[in-house]
Amino acid sequence: MPTTSSLTPRQRLRRAGNLVNLSTPLGLLIARVGRAQRGPERPGLHLAENYSLKFPPAGAFTVGNVVISPLTFAELIAMQPEVLDHEEAHAWQYFWCAGLPFLPLYAIAAGWSWLRTGDLASANFFERNAGLQRGGYQQAPITNIGFRRLARKAQTLMVKPSRLAERSF
Repeated sequence: MPTTSSLTPRQRLRRAGNLVNLSTPLGLLIARVGRAQRGPERPGLHLAENYSLKFPPAGAFTVGNVVISPLTFAELIAMQPEVLDHEEAHAWQYFWCAGLPFLPLYAIAAGWSWLRTGDLASANFFERNAGLQRGGYQQAPITNIGFRRLARKAQTLMVKPSRLAERSF
């Protein structure tokens, strides 16, 4: 990791904030539990590659200032050249959300996106703010497909309440 003096004032601010708000320590713990190895250097970020766990299913994800990938960063950048810029934006989102509150906020935004588009990223405020294309996401149209799916399931259960009992066992 670059020395503190090689970081910009903004990077030092984010580094300190995400350390104090515990998001970076959590990211380092997740990388360690997933047996990820230290990746190449990127000023202001810890890169952890060859992450072995299957969750979350992503080419890369960020926790605090830690970017974690099941791939090597050489492979990831070859597929998506701007992915580290996208992930760095997520590091800033942890900072602005005061760390760990980012996680439930992100989950709510992903749920909203699924309800609106059937996709976890397209209408997700955090993914849009980080740049959908930079992160390798395709823009899905707003169709309210998730709402419609839930409405169909609710209608089925109201018309045939025994279906709920059948699924309970």
